[in-house]
Amino acid sequence: MERKEIESKVKSFFIDELELEADDIRDDARLKEDLGLESLDFVDIVVIVENTFGFKIKLEEMSNVQTVKAFYDYIETKLLITNY
Repeated sequence: MERKEIESKVKSFFIDELELEADDIRDDARLKEDLGLESLDFVDIVVIVENTFGFKIKLEEMSNVQTVKAFYDYIETKLLITNY
């Protein structure tokens, strides 16, 4: 899966499922501080990512993911490992 497709899918579920504004979803936006995501949102994100991208993640893995760009990077890396 290419990076643009990952970004598109993530943006879509941020908008549709988490009800974020498209303009707020910038690469440098911090998930908690700028987008206002809370613990329950991260649980939803885990479920959505597993269903959308087909790999399992642990919440503790998400603790190092601070920005939208880092989230894209994380998914891209996991997909590379999973498909290797």
